[in-house]
Amino acid sequence: MKSKKIVKITTGVLVFLTLPSLLFFGFLYFKYNEDLPKGFQGKEADALAYKMLEALNYEAFENTNYIEWTFKRKHYYKWKKNKNTCDVYWKEYKVNLDLNDSFKNQAFVHSFKVMDDDLSKELIEKATRYFNNDSFWLVAPYKVFDKGTERRLVNLENNKKALLVTYTSGGTTPGDSYLWHLDKNGKPTSFQMWVDILPISGLTATWNDWVTTESGAQLPNFHKFGVFGLEITHIKGTK
Repeated sequence: MKSKKIVKITTGVLVFLTLPSLLFFGFLYFKYNEDLPKGFQGKEADALAYKMLEALNYEAFENTNYIEWTFKRKHYYKWKKNKNTCDVYWKEYKVNLDLNDSFKNQAFVHSFKVMDDDLSKELIEKATRYFNNDSFWLVAPYKVFDKGTERRLVNLENNKKALLVTYTSGGTTPGDSYLWHLDKNGKPTSFQMWVDILPISGLTATWNDWVTTESGAQLPNFHKFGVFGLEITHIKGTK
């Protein structure tokens, strides 16, 4: 009888804890979930992408050789963009990533080089995932013409147009799509996401908190993502 009572209590606690979460997820799913919109590839889509880049001063970003930032106060980056290398810091770890030659990657714990191959590989893979994700939240608008991207023009209501960008290769999760919403000058205000890691398709994140770095590149320092916020601090960009 005692064991049955324990099972009953445990089941009740699990239901109490999970039912509100399930109801909340169901609410979000039916409220926000959307199918991937259809768009048209071609000159008009590319023209809208170029307009977005011009609104963000793409030339200044291209001439920015060094970018430094902290993502969500957890991961810290020193990205030598002109050399395509980045030092990634979190907790007591540091990883030197060479984005051109993975054989040059190195991992450190408390400033000591990791000699254990398995641990080194694990830390390097984690740093690579961090960099792919966190740098995307920083420079995604500048990546619309990256190798493996497809651009489509999407017609919205009220005669507005949006830019759908799909990454068919590269990064950590190829196949993800983002629908960029732009102001009248072509500057991003938000995007919707169709990505593997999110259970709800079409969720929106803002792109309207911009700072201009010393090099002239425009980078975001905050994204509102549903009830959450993604804070990007200590942003530096130099030539």
